[in-house]
Amino acid sequence: MLRQKQYCCRRMPLYRCSLVIIFIHQEAVGEAQVQNMFSMISSIAPTLPILLLQVRRDHIMEDTFSQLEQFHVTDLKKPMKVKFVGEEAVDQGGVTKEFFLLLMQKVLNPDYGMFEEHEEIRTMWFREQTFEDESKFASVGMLCGLAIYNFQIIDLRFPLVLYKKLLGSATSLIDLVDFSPAVLHSLEQLLQYEGDDFQETFSLAFEIVRERFEEPVVVELVPRGSSIPVNVDNREEYVAKYVDYLLNVSVQMQFTAFKAGFMRVFGNRRILELFQPEELMAMVVGNENYDWEELEKSTTYKDEYNPNHPTIRMFWDVFHEFTLEQKKKFLSYLTGSDRIPIQGMQSLKMYIQPVRGGENYLPVAHTCFNLLDLPVYTDKQRLCGKLLQAIDCTKGFGLI
Repeated sequence: MLRQKQYCCRRMPLYRCSLVIIFIHQEAVGEAQVQNMFSMISSIAPTLPILLLQVRRDHIMEDTFSQLEQFHVTDLKKPMKVKFVGEEAVDQGGVTKEFFLLLMQKVLNPDYGMFEEHEEIRTMWFREQTFEDESKFASVGMLCGLAIYNFQIIDLRFPLVLYKKLLGSATSLIDLVDFSPAVLHSLEQLLQYEGDDFQETFSLAFEIVRERFEEPVVVELVPRGSSIPVNVDNREEYVAKYVDYLLNVSVQMQFTAFKAGFMRVFGNRRILELFQPEELMAMVVGNENYDWEELEKSTTYKDEYNPNHPTIRMFWDVFHEFTLEQKKKFLSYLTGSDRIPIQGMQSLKMYIQPVRGGENYLPVAHTCFNLLDLPVYTDKQRLCGKLLQAIDCTKGFGLI
């Protein structure tokens, strides 16, 4: 069956990952050198060596979108720094991470009207009917590119087909596997049906019913499609048109603008040519190639904590006894995502520091720094209970 071919975020081989990182870094450095040289031989004031976004927390979307539209394409390749207006924190990586976490949470909220969630597998897709103009989708595309250039994992829960389309690959039926498994299953049944009563069983025409502003609307897949019955001879054409409508035709404006924004940042096609769709997806959203032992090895401890401290030993004993889902929930609690960077678990630096107050207190995660405040527990069972309670009580990104 077609569904046996499953897509996943595979891990890019280390040498390919390193090559991509080198190319991105060299391009960013090259752009900065060109701009500085131009400034030296002209009367134009030198430009900032960074891409600085200054945003208000309560207007994070409006401020971000308006500033992104004003930047020159060469500015978008500079190292990104974020300043929240009215706050003194210096961005050494944590503020940018928090910025992406907060912004993507708002952008992808279905209530905003740009994207919708497919509830059966909780992936996002462009909303067919939207009141937002092309510039907003272009800005989200730019954010996707900026995340790659700045090695930030973002919660862009799109199916693999988005990355296939960004790379210029043709779409097909199998792309529905993480877009809409139910539709994929129905279309597979249609293609595989061998009975003599095909038309009587399916009673289909070259049309599709979509919901627009809570009203059903019939969309013809070909001219006069409502009067063309689907039969054994033309069912493959029907399936191809159906898939093309879902993945391309229905969201052409939205995706075209998104890709244009993405390419403003990622205009160097030499870098894109290094990617397979799964690898590009992993650069944006991370992957699930977990190495929990590596997480323990790469963790840094503060103050009295060290790898041999009794509380730390209990912590890791408890953690390694967690189920996979519990470990993923902890990772999301700590970092804002249950996925890891494409460079591997060793690049996900975790910090643990002791806090006073007693064993009745819960651990606290400072998401933008991968920092865990861990009370000095003396009982393993209590530590386990408090840690699970903290993880389970966290909503959204758990920013503190």
